[in-house]
Amino acid sequence: MTHSPRIPGTRFLHSPGPTHLPDEVLDAMHRQPIDLMDPRLIDIVAACESGLQRLAGTAAGEVIMYAANGHGAWEVVIENLLPPDSSVLIPGTGHFSDSWALQCEALGRHTVRTPWREGHPIDPQDVEAALREDREHRIQAVFVVHTDTASSVTSDLDALRAAVDRSGHPALFVVDAVASLGAAPLAMDAQRIDLLVGASQKGLMLPPGIGFVIIGAAAAEAAKRNPAPRFYWDWGRRSGRMAYQKFCGTPPLNLLMGMRAGLDLLFQEGVDAVHARHRLLAAAVQAAVQAWSREGAVDFFCPTPAARSVSVTAIRTAAGIDPEAIRTLARERFQVAIAGGLGPLHGRVFRIGHLGDLNAAMILGALGGVEAAMLSLGVPFGRDGLQRAVDVLVAGCAS
Repeated sequence: MTHSPRIPGTRFLHSPGPTHLPDEVLDAMHRQPIDLMDPRLIDIVAACESGLQRLAGTAAGEVIMYAANGHGAWEVVIENLLPPDSSVLIPGTGHFSDSWALQCEALGRHTVRTPWREGHPIDPQDVEAALREDREHRIQAVFVVHTDTASSVTSDLDALRAAVDRSGHPALFVVDAVASLGAAPLAMDAQRIDLLVGASQKGLMLPPGIGFVIIGAAAAEAAKRNPAPRFYWDWGRRSGRMAYQKFCGTPPLNLLMGMRAGLDLLFQEGVDAVHARHRLLAAAVQAAVQAWSREGAVDFFCPTPAARSVSVTAIRTAAGIDPEAIRTLARERFQVAIAGGLGPLHGRVFRIGHLGDLNAAMILGALGGVEAAMLSLGVPFGRDGLQRAVDVLVAGCAS
């Protein structure tokens, strides 16, 4: 049996999920499970619930967690909010809005989609127009992907909430914050988000495995009226003080231990400071990409600076340049793992994740690895990208 030689050091992980795990989270998870009636488990679950509320900016929203990934959390939303044969409006953001729409359709619901303009955020006017056209109010909700990690585009939630209001339509405002919670500011109550969807493997600095929803009053009432059959996904069944009641069976104990540790880290740093760190690291990556783009071989997929996410940057490649070759060489030779294109963007972009447990040195290492891969492959790029990133970090740390 042959073994690959050991690679010294650490391979950098710069996908937009899963993300790098802090040692404190790994230590918390590296413990024996406890029995389901242990009162300490009740405390762990309660700490996770209150921490998620605090991070999402809600005092009243009810947190329901599932042993699931983000797609499982999507199904929670569909089955609880949408009656059979009902409709939902899903504004186009690219791969993830399309995936959520396909999941709705597979479960017997109808979707109304607004056009996706490649590289651009959701147009609030499209949302308002679609709701005004629905004079019979068949649309039950608007499902918004806040940050689409495939395209790296973030849409303006305040503008979208205002568009729903202007339409006069009673649809619920539902936000997928899987890629933004813990990285960008969210204020569920102030922004009047009726339901927030999240998952563990991105800004929360955990492995995949916990999906969750935070339920506002209007969404809770809509679920009570919904006759759709459901059992495991039914958040109405997940009541009770004990963890096995909240999880419809055995909870993911070690993930919950890790979540509590991760939330503690975010609050020790300070939520505003966490958001500022993400803005700074994103600005450093984007400064490098701006410099790289001068030679015409690579450029931002999102042309609008204000819509570029603080979580991930998608970088398109010119014809004849294979982003998968850049990814492979960066990972295998230079030990920097970045992400590729999803869905319609496969083979057209590569993506650098910059969310979660990251700092300036890690970002510079990632950018250096990508530059080394492009240089090795003969991809032309502006050679001062790393210096531009350093300048941003120095200025940001001094302010």
